[in-house]
Amino acid sequence: MCQLLAMNCNVPTDIVFSFTGFAQRGGRTDTHHDGWGIAFFEGAGVRHFVDYEAAVASPIAELIKRYPIKSLNVIAHIRKATQGRVALENCHPFVRELWGRYWVFAHNGDLKDFHPVFDGPYRPVGNTDSEQAFCFLLQELRRRFGDTAPGMAPLRAAIAELVAGIAAHGTFNMMLSDGTALFAHCSTKLCYVIRQYPFETARLTDEDLSVDFSQVTTPNDGAADHERALDRLRARRAEGVRGWIAALRVTRRDYSAISYGHCMSDGVK
Repeated sequence: MCQLLAMNCNVPTDIVFSFTGFAQRGGRTDTHHDGWGIAFFEGAGVRHFVDYEAAVASPIAELIKRYPIKSLNVIAHIRKATQGRVALENCHPFVRELWGRYWVFAHNGDLKDFHPVFDGPYRPVGNTDSEQAFCFLLQELRRRFGDTAPGMAPLRAAIAELVAGIAAHGTFNMMLSDGTALFAHCSTKLCYVIRQYPFETARLTDEDLSVDFSQVTTPNDGAADHERALDRLRARRAEGVRGWIAALRVTRRDYSAISYGHCMSDGVK
């Protein structure tokens, strides 16, 4: 299975600290060495980096660890291939356009007997079940809502329904964002942690590195490594919440687990 990491913030924030530990799972502290990728939303654009090299050996990953790109929403993925060869086109996260916005998607799991019919503009480039699921999801959203983006409530309901149908085919831990909201679905194991004022020191689980967030943040900042509850995170957004979703904990502190089969979202449209 693959590894997932996402961040949702109230103010532009970099993910250097968490990504530094996360990248170690790409061949050093774990066996996820079949490629990796990360996408940062920046205004209407997306900075998108993927590599089929192991994250621990990738010069691009080294750049991400040293270059503090600030974003409100970030999705990262480290691949352990189950379907599809090790190749650039099969590296997550995947990016497509819908309703005049970029959408970013990453998946952890394995889908069996999943063969959607594509009859619109969304077609897989690679040969992973993950990209098929992403294209199918966007195709069905466009079929339901046409050329105009819906409000958050109907969008959240539609995504939850479609994701549940896909998850019936196997393990489907996924992260999805259009830069204004972050959606996650848990099939097996996803965890979240919220960081907000007053901040504490965080220590990575995969690297001997720590940071005292109280020294590098203000009372208006906050952080949420999330993976479970949408209402809790949305309410905290106004207080200054900065967050991550991860398949496994990234730092040595208590994480909360998303309920199996639960689809959550955070953000405002």
